[in-house]
Amino acid sequence: MPKNYILNYSNKMEDTLKAKATTKSHKNLKPVKITNLIVITGLFIFLIISIICAVAIGSVKIPTTDVYKVILYKLFSIKGLESDIQRQFVDIIWQIRLPRVLLGVIAGMGLALGGVVMQATVQNPLADPYILGISSGATFGATFFILIGSNVLTGTLLNIGVAFWAFIGALLASIMVFKLSSIGGRITPVKLVLSGMVVSLICSAFSHLMVYLTNNNDAVRSISEWAMGSLTGGKWSNLWLPTLVVLILAAFFLCQCRVMNTMLLGDEAAITLGIDLNKYRKSYMLIVAILTGVLVSSCGIIGFIGLVIPHITRSLVGSNHKNNLPVAMLIGGIFLVWADVLARIILKNMEMPIGIITSSLGAPFFIYIIIKRAYSFGER
Repeated sequence: MPKNYILNYSNKMEDTLKAKATTKSHKNLKPVKITNLIVITGLFIFLIISIICAVAIGSVKIPTTDVYKVILYKLFSIKGLESDIQRQFVDIIWQIRLPRVLLGVIAGMGLALGGVVMQATVQNPLADPYILGISSGATFGATFFILIGSNVLTGTLLNIGVAFWAFIGALLASIMVFKLSSIGGRITPVKLVLSGMVVSLICSAFSHLMVYLTNNNDAVRSISEWAMGSLTGGKWSNLWLPTLVVLILAAFFLCQCRVMNTMLLGDEAAITLGIDLNKYRKSYMLIVAILTGVLVSSCGIIGFIGLVIPHITRSLVGSNHKNNLPVAMLIGGIFLVWADVLARIILKNMEMPIGIITSSLGAPFFIYIIIKRAYSFGER
């Protein structure tokens, strides 16, 4: 077959695939881009408002004007802003609530990012790091270290150890998923999901076994609280690691939008375009393992964000990851901020684990998706 004929056929096929992945007509392309920009801008403004309101809400009510005055004073050293604010308000805002709220923003963004990437990687809109066993692996690693290391370590060293072993557990779980899914030939999205479910069950079983066999009641209580998710560990000293990881990986995946869009078209289309999806799947799974390990070690298990948020995002801006990723991260941050507010105020003189809140809100939405069968990658 002549070489020119092959090149022409490949170019035509690529043009056809691109046409399927984009909007239905050229006339609608520009308005869609403008609409997406408006959505992103609106969500960013709403995120800033949510941060200020979330800092103001709590057992001690603080005026929102005092919140942004303290933040402006601390960030830009603007004199005169702090003069009419009570000293205890300054400490509550800057030392307690703001780091916690920012951890919620970062965790929400990271979980939504991981969900979008995983759903594209396995070509399954019902996938997220929890379903694929990565979070269970991180839980197993962190549980192991808490039971072993809590007897000899405290404070910062214990937190660093939990973060490290959570990452190790997530990494080992990812390797196990790939090994299982590669048995019998080429890795496929269905085999990845099934392997992830198996690994998740195994890691959960061993985590529960370790908790059952231990006699350290303090460690068991710590694991129980941590397994239900909480942002109480949000402090300036341990905020830098999840922030750095999420920002770096967000920038990386924004540069990978073309590959992830190709993943939605399937392996045959990717082969036609000369893209090896198996290579990208392995690297993406490893990167999401790093992301999940860091987030799980920072705030425990917080479910359903990586599963639900990408569906909301696709309904707003479509499946193109160039628009999907930033919108999903913004919605994820906003959602977790308000979920944390609800966790703090729903019970009097008590704080409900945030994982219960996200599961209570996410499960009905997940049921709605199944009933409506709105679980496909729509085109827009």
